[in-house]
Amino acid sequence: MKHLLASTALALGLLAIGGAANAAECGTVTIANMNWQSAEVLANIDKLILNAGYGCDASLVVGDTVPTLTSMTEKGQPDIAPEGWVDLLPEVVERGIADKKLVSTVEALSDGGVQGWWIPKYIADAHPDIKTIDDALKHPELFPAPEDSSKGAVFNGPQGWGGTLVTSQLFKAYEGAKHGFLLVDTGSAAGLDGSIAKAYERKEGWMGYYWEPTALLGKYEMVKLEYGVPYDAAEWKRCNTVADCPDPQRNAWPKDRVETLVTTAFADRAGPAMDYLKVRSWPNATVNKLLAWMTDNQATGEEGAKHFIKTGEDVWTKWVSPEVAEKVKAAAQ
Repeated sequence: MKHLLASTALALGLLAIGGAANAAECGTVTIANMNWQSAEVLANIDKLILNAGYGCDASLVVGDTVPTLTSMTEKGQPDIAPEGWVDLLPEVVERGIADKKLVSTVEALSDGGVQGWWIPKYIADAHPDIKTIDDALKHPELFPAPEDSSKGAVFNGPQGWGGTLVTSQLFKAYEGAKHGFLLVDTGSAAGLDGSIAKAYERKEGWMGYYWEPTALLGKYEMVKLEYGVPYDAAEWKRCNTVADCPDPQRNAWPKDRVETLVTTAFADRAGPAMDYLKVRSWPNATVNKLLAWMTDNQATGEEGAKHFIKTGEDVWTKWVSPEVAEKVKAAAQ
């Protein structure tokens, strides 16, 4: 009997130790908190879910694309980059994965990072024939220029942005001037946003460069124009992205790959937390709406994360087990 009791006690002790080990597998975790809104809120969502749902000791560290991904590859820190725009640093990421320093777990943005030319949804609804850039350029009267209503306008971003350069080249490629359009320099991010807001509030025509996910597209519903041609990577590199290239051709704007990256060291010890990081992906429409709420309420990333846990159950509960979901809900109150 003594032997039986001793064996039972030993077995229970081992179970308890094993359970504690599983709970502690995740351990201390550092999460890169990038300096833009969508990445900030996703980092805070990861922190909340990993801590409450998986017993991690997760904290946020300041990050940005180039220094964070470089540091993860070379120094093994931080542990997680929730929203890694890998196309901005493809060689470093590819080398990190090849050298088994990095693991790409999932596409953080299931739609990818999207850039292009957009028009308001009310214009698209009223003119269902306008699907492509070529279609829109047939109608300068629908997109009047602010300084000359006899001309159409394509609104561009501020100088120095990659998207501004590409828009300038596409304006030439699609022969915007020949169709009676002007390329309007909005001067700043605020100027670009303001031009959309002004058009929307007056229900006027607008066409120009923008991207998602963003708070603005969560507030103002826009439709991205199609390009009428497939993406040509060689042409994109040769001329669409080169400022002084004189003969750009029509081209589709490629989507940016936006992935969640973790260090291999973390992946090896993360246990069940990796199951979450392998499926945690959300569409741009969901992100846009959350960012719009954050902007309207001047909310922090932490406040945005708690708001999403409370209002986005149809999305995030698919990332975790029911047991984990209950723990997360309780923590977000």
